[in-house]
Parts: sequence; C-alpha cells; structure tokens
Amino acid sequence: MATQYQVVLYGASGYTGKLTAWKLATRGIPFIAAGRNAERLQAEMAKIPELKGHDYQCVGVGHDRASLAELFKGKQVVINVVGPFMQLGEPVVQAALDAGCHYFDTTGETDWMLYLQKEYAAAFERKELALCPANSYMWTEGAIAAEIALETPGIDSLDLLYYGDSQISVASTMSFLRMCTKPMYYLKGGELVQWPWATAYDVSVPGVHRILKAMPWGGAGEPVWYHRDPRVKNCQVLFSLGNQDMMMAVFGVLQQFEQEHRSLDAAAQEQVTNAIGQQITQVEPPRETPEVHRALVSCQARGNTQSVSVIIRGSCAYSQTGVFGAEAAMRVLNKQLKAVGFGSGARILGARQLLAAQAAEGYLSYDIKQQ
Repeated sequence: MATQYQVVLYGASGYTGKLTAWKLATRGIPFIAAGRNAERLQAEMAKIPELKGHDYQCVGVGHDRASLAELFKGKQVVINVVGPFMQLGEPVVQAALDAGCHYFDTTGETDWMLYLQKEYAAAFERKELALCPANSYMWTEGAIAAEIALETPGIDSLDLLYYGDSQISVASTMSFLRMCTKPMYYLKGGELVQWPWATAYDVSVPGVHRILKAMPWGGAGEPVWYHRDPRVKNCQVLFSLGNQDMMMAVFGVLQQFEQEHRSLDAAAQEQVTNAIGQQITQVEPPRETPEVHRALVSCQARGNTQSVSVIIRGSCAYSQTGVFGAEAAMRVLNKQLKAVGFGSGARILGARQLLAAQAAEGYLSYDIKQQ
C-alpha cells in the first residue's frame, strides 16, 4: 500500500463507515477504505459527495488475522466499523496489535468491551497503543459528560441517561439486540452488578414533559470505563427513545426472548438475535437531519455534599460517531493522544477536546450546573 495512507477505515461501505469517511475527508485525512468487496466499496464511496477529489483508496481484504495484519502493516490507526463486534471483531484487534496500530471501533456491545479489556488491554498498553472500543456516540458521549462532572472534587456517583430520536442502521440493530440479551451491568459500590433481564424503567428526560420508559440497552459502556476507577463508586446508564412505540416494541422482543430463547446455548442465541435484527431493519436509513434526529445525554452526578448536572443536547448521533472516528485518526497522526491502552474516547482523546470538536460542527451544545 502507498505509504501516505496511515489510516484504515475497515467496514467503510456500511452506514457508519460512510459517515466516518465523510468526516475524515473534511479533515483532509487520506485513508484506505477496506472491506471484503472492493467493488462494493468503490460503489458506496462514490455515493459520498464530500469524497469528491479526496485522497482515498478502496481495498478488498479477507476477514482474517493474517490478511488484515498485512493490510495494516505500516499504518498508524485502524477504525473498525464491522459489527456485531463480538461476532466479527477479534481478528481486527489481533491484526492491529500485530501491525502496531492504534485501534478504535464503534461498538455498543458491553461484553465485547469487557472481553477486550481482559484479553488485550495489557498487550496494547505494552506497545503504547490505544485500544478504544465504543469510540462512538454510544458510549463516548456519556463518558464526556461524566468526565466533566468528575472535574468537581468529591463527585463519586454518576446517573446517566441517553435519549434520542435516532434512526437505526442494519448492523446497529443486530448489535443492540444481542447486547440487550447478554448480561448488562451497573456499578454499585465499585462493583459490577447485573441489571434484571428484560426490564423497563420510568425516566424523566430534561425538556420532556412525559414520563418515558427506558432500558439499560446493554448496560452501556460507562460502567466498564469506570470500573476500578478510584474516582467512581456508582454508575448506572439508561437509554430511552422519543419513539416510545418502538421502545416498547423492542421491550416486547426482549420479553419474548426470555420466554422462548434464554435456554439456548450462546451460539444459537446469536443466531436468533441476528435473525430478529435483520427482520426489524432491512435497509440502511438515509443520512440524518438535525431537525429530526435529535439526541440528549444527561449526567446527574453526586458526592456527599456536591451535585453536578451536565446536559448535552445535540443531533445526528451517527454523524457524531463519524466525528469521533475522524478525531481519533487526526489526534493519532498529530501525536495528540491523552493516554494509551484500554479506555474510552473521552480518556484517550480528551473529553473537552471531543466536546469542542462536536460543537464546532454544530452537533451539540451543553449546560453544566453546580447544584
């Protein structure tokens, strides 16, 4: 491969991949768009108007450790957008480690995050490489809000809520269904505690008059990020949709899963959630519009006597994920990482820096209140 390409976007032809390609282009970052089918990659990249005249190359590659490592050799950063990640992600991580590349992905799957932490964190740390799963709207934006709250001395408990009117891509549907049927955790007293299966909770969303239903949605990444962090004793995260009919439909699917499929072995469960996901979302949605696809993250943080409220109001969650990926690439290339090893985008790239990057593109604003 030509040496000017230091960034590999793996899974570039998918919904989130194309958005990340767009954001790489706006930063002037040359990249390799990689996937199993070079012709499909070329066709999908041609659909992105922002790539006209931009320097990128489409490369077909086998989805195995050796082939990927050969592609990644001599590069600096891999952005992996191929999910479900617990099913497909390990060869990409192994290849990135073999090739000496920083690794970022867009997972929402907590079991994948915990697996990477257990199996690969130490190896990436030894090589001074970033291992950053979920460098995406979910679960980086909540970590940004949490880090801002933790700037106040004495804060040790984080109560987070994601809320949005987002569309859902094909890959995301399969990912969130599988992650909602796996053990989901919150932090209590510094320990991971499992949420009950298929349970919905009432929540009050800032700026919304109705009481809405929410779910743990895989347990979220923030309890993983803050497990064993001496600053944080308690952390829980819920997720709610403005489209409550869709929310309750998903809840019904999860209840049905408990009744009909919980007794299956792990491989059979994966087949079930893939099949259900493919039925729910069969085609990729169009690019988001800010007037419709709005989002909010609320972090209500407490200490013994301190209280901080951080509200991030924004739009276009998938486009924000593209920004997080492009910012990761830019900061690797500019040698601006805040940390290496396993961690959130907020830790590795900087919470305030990511907040500023999203705000500069018009995707969010935020309020911070000491209470």
